[in-house]
Amino acid sequence: MKKVFKILFNKYLLTAAAFVVWMTFFDQNDWMTQQETQKELKTTREYIHSLTAQTEQMEMDLKRLQSDPQRLEQFAREKYRMKRDNEDLYIIERK
Repeated sequence: MKKVFKILFNKYLLTAAAFVVWMTFFDQNDWMTQQETQKELKTTREYIHSLTAQTEQMEMDLKRLQSDPQRLEQFAREKYRMKRDNEDLYIIERK
């Protein structure tokens, strides 16, 4: 029994246990903070991936608009409500 107490109250074991508890709960970079940081990093990487895909799509649309005059005219009519001189433009908005 004395041997068990001697092992449990060993100054190195107590120091190591205190260090583990301190690093897990009380330190500036504790376990919970690390988990939150990892979650934030994952969210940021997903956001970057979506923005990269969106940028690629926009670049493809730009190339199509620059190479096809009919597509450019369609884009101008839909986006900026442009019309020819001899046309009337009627806008129907849905609520």
